[in-house]
Amino acid sequence: MQQPHDPAPAQADPAGSPAGSPVGSPVGSPVGSPVGSPAGSPVGSPAGSPVGSPVGSPAASPAASPAASPVGSPAGTPDGSTAVPARILVVDDDPTVAEVVAGYLERAGHLVDRADDGPAALTRAAAHRPDLVVLDLMLPGMDGLEVCRRLRDTGPVPVVMLTARGDEDDRILGLEVGADDYVTKPFSPRELVLRVESVLRRTRPAAGLVPPSAAGLTVDPGARRATKEGAELALTLREFDLLAFFLRHPGRAFAREELMREVWGWDFGDLSTVTVHVRRLRGKVEDDPARPRLIQTVWGVGYRFDPTGRETD
Repeated sequence: MQQPHDPAPAQADPAGSPAGSPVGSPVGSPVGSPVGSPAGSPVGSPAGSPVGSPVGSPAASPAASPAASPVGSPAGTPDGSTAVPARILVVDDDPTVAEVVAGYLERAGHLVDRADDGPAALTRAAAHRPDLVVLDLMLPGMDGLEVCRRLRDTGPVPVVMLTARGDEDDRILGLEVGADDYVTKPFSPRELVLRVESVLRRTRPAAGLVPPSAAGLTVDPGARRATKEGAELALTLREFDLLAFFLRHPGRAFAREELMREVWGWDFGDLSTVTVHVRRLRGKVEDDPARPRLIQTVWGVGYRFDPTGRETD
């Protein structure tokens, strides 16, 4: 698989991340060098971790260093343990990338299956339904977009897309076929684990929440089901979270930055992610998506959910 050129190494701080790099930056910011690779060399770059490096060895483990913080620990588990291990399918034809990603996810407490092409991924997903799929876009034969479509045909499953392309059209296309998040190569495996944990947290909502409803729309966080006038809606996990958030805050205008922080859990990110998901959600909840009345655009601000469905100028 063709990889992009490695960016020029940045000056690393004592924690191993380039000076000033924001944690959680979605477009491949190298937040900390992968263990076993040269300083500042993220996974997926030509100078990445060498094949055969002991991903599971003590020397390669972030937890082996007393100064290292836990990677991918869910909210409420400061010791770094995962309360409920998730089964994660990693699909990448680059053995180095797959090995490093699987190693980091396993150390975060998850069960990891691996596949190196699309047909193998679909076979493994059919045999053991994953809780989340880390899916490379550029696979031989059947690309990641087709794999994502076929996974969606069998039922909802969160997908974090890996792409070696930085082009915005490729990222948006991945989101439109149902990916819940994307990470651009070269990337930091720590960042990827945090993205995976963020998506997984949204699949396990807190118990006892009253299902919010308005304008004929209802979401049930416990069952992860959404309905319109009693008919079930086919929503991705992120679309579900966005609709639930709107239903809990009717009549209030939110900037895209606020939605990214409250729904995605990111302090930094590509705001087109919010735009894409709002457009997709409108296509499923609006009577006329071209003239949306429920999820309205507030020019110069962002979006507002209006349960009255009044048409605005």
